[in-house]
Amino acid sequence: MITLMLASELTKRVVVTLAGDAVAQIKDTVFDARAGRITGFTLSGRGLLAGPLKQSLPFSGVHAVGPSAVMIPSEAVFEDRGAIVESGGTAHGRVIDAPVITEEGTEVGTVRDVVVEAGTSGRVVGFEIAANENLDPRRRKVFIPRGQTLAVSGEAMVVPAGARHFVAEDLPTFGAQVEAFQAHTHRQTESPNPSDLSDPSGNPGAAGTRGTPGPADSPSYGKGGLA
Repeated sequence: MITLMLASELTKRVVVTLAGDAVAQIKDTVFDARAGRITGFTLSGRGLLAGPLKQSLPFSGVHAVGPSAVMIPSEAVFEDRGAIVESGGTAHGRVIDAPVITEEGTEVGTVRDVVVEAGTSGRVVGFEIAANENLDPRRRKVFIPRGQTLAVSGEAMVVPAGARHFVAEDLPTFGAQVEAFQAHTHRQTESPNPSDLSDPSGNPGAAGTRGTPGPADSPSYGKGGLA
């Protein structure tokens, strides 16, 4: 199963070389919005009084993103800060509280955080959202997968219609839902069947997985964006 983490959890995570030297800490996460991947990180020095560094860390120079530290081979992988900042937007800013809508135009909630894959891929695999009544009558915090070809920037966070049936109530179980969603998407790509796109079980209006109630059918629209 894939290991996931929230982009907000990367803030202030220590950057450690393979020689064991703690050389910086993460300030902001920068994404390539079109590709749905982490481009790199802006950095700050360590300690309460340490400010932003002029250097940044490209994701291509990352050895691994782990639960306690971001590992790098050495400080030689650092680049000028401007090169990373200009390549994408930070994880914070307009993405938080931006609407999440399906490709059919149904708004299902607002973004609370971005979910990324740990390790070396840097993939954005989904969003933590505050669900609305279209997805969950109790309006709980849930996690929803991101499609591989749809936007993570612009006027809203757009997800495939079928993604609403693969939500999870917590991050540990979301990994399995992401893998199930990806397998479902792969099957639809190989043999598209419109009746299966909204509900992987083939039963229109069925409840979401893992105890999360299914969405209503009436569409709505909202706007927001990813910096």
